[in-house]
Amino acid sequence: MTTTAKWYDRRDSVFIEFCVADSKDVKVNFDKTKFGFSCLGGTDNVKHENEIDLFEAIDQNESKHKRTDRSVLCCLRKAEPGKAWPRLTKEKAKLTWLSVDFNNWKDWEDDSDDDHRVIFDFSLLSVL
Repeated sequence: MTTTAKWYDRRDSVFIEFCVADSKDVKVNFDKTKFGFSCLGGTDNVKHENEIDLFEAIDQNESKHKRTDRSVLCCLRKAEPGKAWPRLTKEKAKLTWLSVDFNNWKDWEDDSDDDHRVIFDFSLLSVL
């Protein structure tokens, strides 16, 4: 079963939040041009899996993820910082399980130090 997810773009990274409550056995695979996510979720331990051919390359060694009780947040570090991603995937196809996180989306023209604070705060989180 694919997991519903929200994503947003920042200058140095792309963030994806997978909405899975009570996730267990979280596995995140950061590859240069692909991204994989799987876990068991909920009280009935349903298996969730997503695989994405990414719009651009990422730095898999600098990418991270953090599990909470309600979701798994992934930070994909761009291989080319400063290059906007108009979409998350290589293909232009609309994925029913993926949406834009408008609460966290920011136009780069309005870019400020807040952008760096988000990335810095994320890096302080313990990585599983």
